[in-house]
Amino acid sequence: MKQKETLLSTQETNQHHEHIGDSHASFSLETPLRSDAFELDDDLKIELIEKHFKEIMQILGLDLTDDSLKGTPHRVAKMYVKEIFSGLDPKNAPDVKLFENKYQYKSMLVEKNISFHSTCEHHFVPIIGKAHVAYIPNGKVVGLSKLNRIVRHFARRPQVQERMTIQIANMLKEALNTNDVAVLIEADHLCVASRGVQDASSNTITSEYCGKFLDMKTREEFLNYITVDNMNK
Repeated sequence: MKQKETLLSTQETNQHHEHIGDSHASFSLETPLRSDAFELDDDLKIELIEKHFKEIMQILGLDLTDDSLKGTPHRVAKMYVKEIFSGLDPKNAPDVKLFENKYQYKSMLVEKNISFHSTCEHHFVPIIGKAHVAYIPNGKVVGLSKLNRIVRHFARRPQVQERMTIQIANMLKEALNTNDVAVLIEADHLCVASRGVQDASSNTITSEYCGKFLDMKTREEFLNYITVDNMNK
């Protein structure tokens, strides 16, 4: 009887976990973080992640005495903190400085094909894509590389593409002091390509249009710019 109760309890637990795992709903505009997310310094985070990732590898049955594997826990921990999840920490946000618009440029500025690598927060596998951003200057302009840095800042964290699109647009609006901003993201999700349905041919497109880009004519101008072939092709 006790074995039967244990079996039923295990089945119920597995069903509960499967239900949670199948739910990809995300209702938070901000990346979900605990209030104490930055109380630990980076070195301690690396130390703790290394310890736990080593345990994961051991559970999988990997031989951590092998020359190829013994350094992996530290490499993964350092990569998580210093690279692919560095965008979680506000101190790593790009410093966006504006410059006087000496040319009196008042038309749309588009930076397209900004490559990025992010991580799906549901399965912790890569999201690989490109972002197209545009804005209409409101008195001042920004260095082009800052647009790339904003995109990559929000990519370097566990993400949902819809949220990432809005986060980029919101930071652009705040940094550029204008609502006239557009963001379009095209991405391949390895959680779709390498597991589950294993569809490597599909990709995902999300967009956020603000201010003057809500006007269909302005939006079409932006879309025309990002779809036109490079002149040197």
